[in-house]
Amino acid sequence: MSPLAARRKSTRLRVGDPVTGWTYVEPEDRGRESSQPITGTVSQIGSGWNGVDDDLAYVWVRLPSGREAKALVRELEPDPSAGAGAPRHLPRQP
Repeated sequence: MSPLAARRKSTRLRVGDPVTGWTYVEPEDRGRESSQPITGTVSQIGSGWNGVDDDLAYVWVRLPSGREAKALVRELEPDPSAGAGAPRHLPRQP
């Protein structure tokens, strides 16, 4: 396993994490859509279904425009432009 693949496998995303990567396009939509580059923050993790294979695990990423995009976890990297001063996670709601 390559170092990048190993890091991706071990990295767990949390809501509020800044990420960059590619959108996920469902197989039935690939004839009219293509994957697009994205940068934003994780707004939702997966669908809540137990037993989802890591290759299909996805998150929703909130884009700067306010829209959200679906992305596979394996297609995302931490956003290096977020900088050390950016908050890593949203505070928990009381």
